[in-house]
Amino acid sequence: MTVTATSVDESDQLQPQAAPASRSARLVRLVPALAAALSGVLLYVSFPPRTLWWLAVPAFAGFGWVLRGRSWKAGLGLGYLFGLGFLLPLLVWTGVEVGSGPWLALVAIEAIFVALVGAGVTLVSKLPAWPVWAAAMWIAGEAARARVPFNGFPWGKVAFGQADGVFLPLAAVGGTPVLGFAVVLCGFGLYEVVRLAQDARRNRDVRRSAAAVALLSLAVPVAGAVAARSLVSDKAEDGSSTVAVIQGNVPRSGLEFNAQRRAVLDYHARETLRLAAEVKAGKIAKPDFVLWPENSSDVDPFDNADAYAVIDGAAKAIGVPISVGGVVERDGKLYNEQILWDPRKGPLDTYDKRQIQPFGEYLPLRSLIGAINSNWTSMVRQDFSRGTKPGVFTMDHAKVGLVTCYEAAFDWAVRSEVTDGAQIISVPSNNATFDRSEMTYQQLAMSRVRAVEHSRTVTVPVTSGVSAIIMPDGKITQKTGMFVADHLVQKVPLRSSETPATRLGILPEMALVLVAAGGLGWAIGAGVRGRRARSV
Repeated sequence: MTVTATSVDESDQLQPQAAPASRSARLVRLVPALAAALSGVLLYVSFPPRTLWWLAVPAFAGFGWVLRGRSWKAGLGLGYLFGLGFLLPLLVWTGVEVGSGPWLALVAIEAIFVALVGAGVTLVSKLPAWPVWAAAMWIAGEAARARVPFNGFPWGKVAFGQADGVFLPLAAVGGTPVLGFAVVLCGFGLYEVVRLAQDARRNRDVRRSAAAVALLSLAVPVAGAVAARSLVSDKAEDGSSTVAVIQGNVPRSGLEFNAQRRAVLDYHARETLRLAAEVKAGKIAKPDFVLWPENSSDVDPFDNADAYAVIDGAAKAIGVPISVGGVVERDGKLYNEQILWDPRKGPLDTYDKRQIQPFGEYLPLRSLIGAINSNWTSMVRQDFSRGTKPGVFTMDHAKVGLVTCYEAAFDWAVRSEVTDGAQIISVPSNNATFDRSEMTYQQLAMSRVRAVEHSRTVTVPVTSGVSAIIMPDGKITQKTGMFVADHLVQKVPLRSSETPATRLGILPEMALVLVAAGGLGWAIGAGVRGRRARSV
């Protein structure tokens, strides 16, 4: 009896100590989830307006640490957490005027692609040279995200966070896919170097081939970026043009600015008249052409004689062609249009935006969305129609390619203007609906990447800022503040040569998607063979 009593007492004493151990185990199990989310946040912090581009490398190193060696199911969940950590803060501007519902819905959908990448990375992480397969897997995820659903949403491509980074010249080699691949490869390679170094310290065998691949995953992207600098140039090839960018400002930010369409038009005409007065006074060089932003005339000048007169008066005052951003109705269809306006002949040419924004310029699943929230359908009463042809205006002696706002995020939309003969690119935009959020800086960074990708000057006229002039090497030479009326005038180089990225087009992205598919197939096949061997 004494022995039994002692046993019970000892058991009772041990029970309270088991609970802390259990809690500790649960906390340890939470570490990967927390690390995945924090790595996603770190990737967000690497994006503009901050210039901490290099944080993308440790972000993917942390992502690699979280995923390597885990099951694909774990990778799915951890990838989703990484996606939430990255996209929730990155895309918060989408809810500035319409509330948190659309923002959270967008992030929830987009993070699914990152989750699938996470599952894929866990599978290929068991292969030799896994950082290469894993980095290709990320680019495959970006490629899918840029195409579906609703024609895709490529915002948040890793490449768009690298406008200030050492990897930027790689955009001229193979566009955003090659630039993004290099950054992600470097991150996964960094983790692999650290992992192998720890194994070596623990006296574990480290294969030379594995160590070589890890080191090359770090060294090759950097060396490639250094070598690619020879492709980056801001020298004129076809002479130069003096361009003027007009930022007229808006009466107030937010969606309400649409209710003051005539005021927005008047503001841009007034700023153009102010520029004309400065030119006449000899304070500033006369431009060869003038660029207005998207939505600078939401009053259809083809249907409204007063709007026509205001634009025509501004063109005559400055005495050079103007590209005007208008909303026009033609044959019962609505278009987001750029209009080439000559000071003597009036409107000569038009470009209709081809990549229109879902839930902004048209409403997919209108009946379903209306059933959920009728306010959303009232914000997009009539869907815009898509243009079908590239837009390259001949303005004075320059060929200006038009890429309207949202289109700058899509590789094909920018490239098509260059292959159609554009010597300079203009990205007319309207960011007034997003107030002072980071959206305008994120979009400006895209334009900087596009400048290097295609070796073209890029101008960014925006209704409310930030407007800018970007050289073909990606450097901003002039920019405005936000929500101020201003104009920028500068002599810029005209270029007609094509970078490898321009010539190759979609091929680098396709190649990386095939690499990812090959790695995934290899990993799945190896897993099936392993299970069969164990069953025998």
